[in-house]
Amino acid sequence: MQRTANLLADIPAPSETEKFTDILNLPGIRIERIVSTGQVDPMGQWQCQGWDEWVLLVEGRATVEMRDANASTRQLPLERGDYLLISTGTPHRVASTDPDHPTIWLAVHIGETR
Repeated sequence: MQRTANLLADIPAPSETEKFTDILNLPGIRIERIVSTGQVDPMGQWQCQGWDEWVLLVEGRATVEMRDANASTRQLPLERGDYLLISTGTPHRVASTDPDHPTIWLAVHIGETR
C-alpha cells in the first residue's frame, strides 16, 4: 500500500517543545519530521546515538555542534537544503534554531533498534 503525504503540510504552531512526527518506521530505519522553533539542547548536554543519522534541513536555519574523539568541538551552521551525516557514536547537540520561523528537519535514523 502506498501512502502519499506532504512533509510541509500541517506544520504545528510554535510551542515550548519540538514536535516529532514519524513518517516511516521499519526495522533498521526510521524517518521523522522534526519541527523546532527556537529549541536547543542545553549547553554541555550531548546526544550520542548507537546508529547513524542523516539530517536534511528542509526549512529554516540551525546550528549543530559536533564533538570529535579529541573532545574538540565544531559549529556547523545549516541553511535550507543543507544535510549532514551524524555517524554512530558521535556526540552532537543542536546549538540553535530560528525562534521566529519553523525549522523543519527530515531525520533518517539508519540501523536504529527500538
